[in-house]
Amino acid sequence: MTDAVTDARTQDRAALAFLGLGTMGSGMAGRLAAAGHDLRVWNRSPEPVQRLVDSGATAAESPAHALEADVSFSMLANDEAVDAVFTPEAIARAEGRTHVMMASISPAMSDRLADAFAEAGGRYIATPVLGRPEIAAAGQLNILAAGDPAAIDDVMPYLEAMGKRVWRLADKPSVANAVKAAVNYDIIHALQAIGESVAMTERLGVDPALFTELLSSTLFGGVVYTGYGGIIARQDYSPPGFHIALGRKDLALAQQVAEATGVRPATLPALIEVFEKALADSELKDYDWSAIAEVSRRDL
Repeated sequence: MTDAVTDARTQDRAALAFLGLGTMGSGMAGRLAAAGHDLRVWNRSPEPVQRLVDSGATAAESPAHALEADVSFSMLANDEAVDAVFTPEAIARAEGRTHVMMASISPAMSDRLADAFAEAGGRYIATPVLGRPEIAAAGQLNILAAGDPAAIDDVMPYLEAMGKRVWRLADKPSVANAVKAAVNYDIIHALQAIGESVAMTERLGVDPALFTELLSSTLFGGVVYTGYGGIIARQDYSPPGFHIALGRKDLALAQQVAEATGVRPATLPALIEVFEKALADSELKDYDWSAIAEVSRRDL
């Protein structure tokens, strides 16, 4: 058992809740359940809820019921999902409680939620994460935190149970969402660069696995080139760890951040075109976001 989980066991037993049990949320909620917390869980589909219940959690009757927990966490797909779940009636049940938004949503949505929770008498912080589902399940996420420092202090034991490092960025929650969009923008550039360079060298007869190993073993170390380089070399895009449509969503978030900060990224239009081509392809559209590499390899 990790030190973070052990530390979490020593905390006062606050009632916790987790909303959104997709491939990421299930692993994150599982970390809290493994720490022995009083955890209630909610999801639109029942199967992930039952798996957590089998691990000792209890099922929340509704999002409002989940938000009645002392501290609640959420990991939903996008702004639309968040807007549907976090109704004014549900948020009103969070009076005196703390909500931790861990999804990659727009800064504008984050600002709206911060205002809504404050108006309801609750606390709201944003903690989007870096990592794929297997990293979430292992409790090795990087967590980008922004919001009231005291609120972050209070939830730190739970964040440490889910991640290997918590990056404290700002007092305004939406800054964390903007930073997450900027990080994903860099990842997208790496995916496209790998795809283009693999396409060039592959057509010269170089084994893609050897070429991507060359990249990650010499000048381009790190999890993006090491992990995604192998995926692209093998064309191992299914099942997706992060759906290509979600990558397009994150590219739109980066575009919003750029516009809000007065930055005009030179490469943004080209990346948008690549994603649109991938999503228009009947095969690629359901793959992992690293499948944008196939746009160059297949000369789409």
